[in-house]
Amino acid sequence: MAKAKTQFICSNCGFNSARYLGRCPNCGEWGTFVEEKIQPDNANRKARVGMDGKSAKVEAINSVSLEETPKVATGLQELNRVLGGGVVAGTLILIGGDPGIGKSTLLLQVSGQLSKHGKVLYVTGEESASQVKIRADRLQVGGDDFYLYPETDMGAIKEQVAQLKPDYLIIDSVQTMQEPDLTSPIGSVAQIREVTADLMQIAKTNNISIFIVGHVTKGGVIAGPKILEHMVDTVLYFEGDQHYQYRILRAVKNRFGATNELGIFEMRDQGLHEVANPSEIFLEERLSGATGSAIVAALEGSRPILVELQALVTPSVFGNAQRTATGLDRNRVSLIMAVLEKRTQLLLQNQDAYLKAAGGVKLDEPAIDLAVAVAIASSYQNKGTRPDDVFIGEIGLTGEIRSVADLASRLKEAAKLGFARAIVPKNNLQGMTLPKGLRVLGVATLKEALELALSGD
Repeated sequence: MAKAKTQFICSNCGFNSARYLGRCPNCGEWGTFVEEKIQPDNANRKARVGMDGKSAKVEAINSVSLEETPKVATGLQELNRVLGGGVVAGTLILIGGDPGIGKSTLLLQVSGQLSKHGKVLYVTGEESASQVKIRADRLQVGGDDFYLYPETDMGAIKEQVAQLKPDYLIIDSVQTMQEPDLTSPIGSVAQIREVTADLMQIAKTNNISIFIVGHVTKGGVIAGPKILEHMVDTVLYFEGDQHYQYRILRAVKNRFGATNELGIFEMRDQGLHEVANPSEIFLEERLSGATGSAIVAALEGSRPILVELQALVTPSVFGNAQRTATGLDRNRVSLIMAVLEKRTQLLLQNQDAYLKAAGGVKLDEPAIDLAVAVAIASSYQNKGTRPDDVFIGEIGLTGEIRSVADLASRLKEAAKLGFARAIVPKNNLQGMTLPKGLRVLGVATLKEALELALSGD
């Protein structure tokens, strides 16, 4: 009998190698290669065949009929925003997040709401049916068309799907599912890939909307090869610090809506509750007149959110100054401090700098640069900013303030929350209709912006 061929696959990025490697040449991670048996060429080939036995056929594109299927809105408007209006029939949605962040809670609540529109089959591979029932009772979730199925075998799951014919299928989680034809262990790269391919076929051929939960690695990315994200229609990340009650649902891929949309929830004993106005939440504990504080109108997808950025600049005790950032990109902070020192003559090379975005939110867009610079300069000079000021703008290496995207919606949100003055890029103001009650000042350089922000006028 011929010996079965094997290959080694990186569990982080999916890179294939004929031999074991200590470090992956593709992603650079150590100790991530796992051994997988190579299936024969004719093994596991799947034609796209529906539960009714009908197979796909070749059609001219002009003869393909368009079935206008409306999006089904869930009871959570924040989730609807992230999905682009609701759940599309036949879509495959992947939700990733840290353990204990609330992925199962979110999907359990959504399942109860979707059971009002059709049959829901909740497949749990990590808990028993009674354990899920205990949590469902606490969340007050239930319904006649809501079914639980504690199983990990994909063969048995497909049989139940064929019998029940659900409209919505929840898989919690994909790492616990197994294909009986594969000899690889549960949770391996080959198993995850085959399970996801099976689920994609079920979704597309039977018009079933499928949610799958994905575990994440220490680096915060969904475990398994990156191909897992390429195979699905929508990728959502459920983020948040367990020390905060707020959770952020972010879309990083969406074939049926905008990416980088943001939904914010508050974790309570009764489950996840929507935060209708997150800007008020992030600003409610701000100290008036405090130094090292600046407000930025950040844009997450199409949604403007006002967040307080805080900075603490102190003389360095050791030789090398520290740069620490929470919720902000540390490299961006270092770049802004270098521009401040070179273009505005602030001596920061011997100063430790600690920055954070208040409330546990994570910001990563160019428009926050000006607020970061103002917060650093405010702390260094020990001068407070006006409590009704908001700062928007990207900083260039030569000290110029560059234009940002969708300034109008940012200013509208600032005006709605009662801010009186906004310092923004000068080039952004050409032909723009400004909101009433908000004084908008355009600046061309970082030095000019700091003079306005810290003048006390």
